[in-house]
Amino acid sequence: MHLRTAALAAALLAAAWAAGGGAAVAAASPAVEAASLPPFSADTSLLVVAPHPDDETLCCGGIVQRVLHAGGHVTVVWITSGDAERTGLLLIERVLWNPARARQFGAQRMAEARAATARLGVPRSGQLFLGYPDGGVRELLGEYRTTPYTSRTTGKAAVPYPDALFPGHPYTGDSLERDFAAVLEHVQPTLILAPSPADCHPDHRAAGLLTIGVSGRHAMLPRVRYWIVHGGEGWPSPRALMAGVPLTPPPRSRGLAPAPFALLPAEEDGKLDALGAYATQLRVMAPFLLAFVRTTELFSARAAADPPALQPLAP
Repeated sequence: MHLRTAALAAALLAAAWAAGGGAAVAAASPAVEAASLPPFSADTSLLVVAPHPDDETLCCGGIVQRVLHAGGHVTVVWITSGDAERTGLLLIERVLWNPARARQFGAQRMAEARAATARLGVPRSGQLFLGYPDGGVRELLGEYRTTPYTSRTTGKAAVPYPDALFPGHPYTGDSLERDFAAVLEHVQPTLILAPSPADCHPDHRAAGLLTIGVSGRHAMLPRVRYWIVHGGEGWPSPRALMAGVPLTPPPRSRGLAPAPFALLPAEEDGKLDALGAYATQLRVMAPFLLAFVRTTELFSARAAADPPALQPLAP
């Protein structure tokens, strides 16, 4: 294990009350870009679509650093603020859930996301929050396209966070699509990294379909590559920090042929450092989060193995 990685891991695991494993690291080989990714340069504009705070670091922390090192630009857009994490409220805050506290928790997770991505090198201008309902994104793309949806955790039917990109916008699918389209127009990404609709988590699946529908209407669909965080029972395995070990393809990626993006040792260290900003999440799921600090990240040019599930959203 790299010395800096080992030190960071020890600190994180102590804070998280969790045990993490280590592995000996062979001499590092030069990192190479995944075949499905374009070369990076000062002209690269990367947009990472994250359903919740921490997803951007788990899936793409290494590639974010590589793009910035090449002189390119990185923007992260968080679809939700992670305010439906009741387990975190109960275990960390030791208080019963209530709407006001859930909104405070969402603001706390937004602050952690800003700190994490800043550690990766993303400037404040590249940290965009939409503030839509955690656990309700799928509903917005279904029956709540025009009728406002009320969050079961925050009790709000509109974006409640003052520092979100569009505070006060209603919780409807139409509003979400317009806000996401505005991000695409502003960022003009040359590469979009988005959740696969094959992901187990409904917010991730919905964020993937949102990306497909809106980017397709803006002629950006060929620029999208897909990643998975919730990939099936027991994945990633083992659930521990295993520096120097590649990330194996998840069960949910069958038929997607994900290509590995190899990280440099310093990029592994940077990813682990960024995860350290997520104190709330580390205290409840440290082994899962740390399992993504590997020598590779996985991206697929295919969104899912089932084409009928990928119909673009209605205009």
